[in-house]
Amino acid sequence: MQKAKKGLEAFILVETRAGKALEVASRLKKAPGVQAVYPVTGPYDIIVHVAVADLKSLASTAVDSIGSLPGVQRTLTCIVIGNPGEPLAG
Repeated sequence: MQKAKKGLEAFILVETRAGKALEVASRLKKAPGVQAVYPVTGPYDIIVHVAVADLKSLASTAVDSIGSLPGVQRTLTCIVIGNPGEPLAG
């Protein structure tokens, strides 16, 4: 996992095939821009925090590095639009 950098951050929710969550989580730690990997309960199996330079890099990470991993069934990308304690609009 890499240290957070300025740019674009997102949380990518990952649904895996049955029995593959821990294996996929281990592989996700090596994907570009990954800051943290959280196995969770609920409709998705893993939440991945990523920090990338721009939207193109986010698309590459979400589609090429995460979505194409064996065992990944579906992803949902949620782009961060603000930080806790800071107003969304100026």
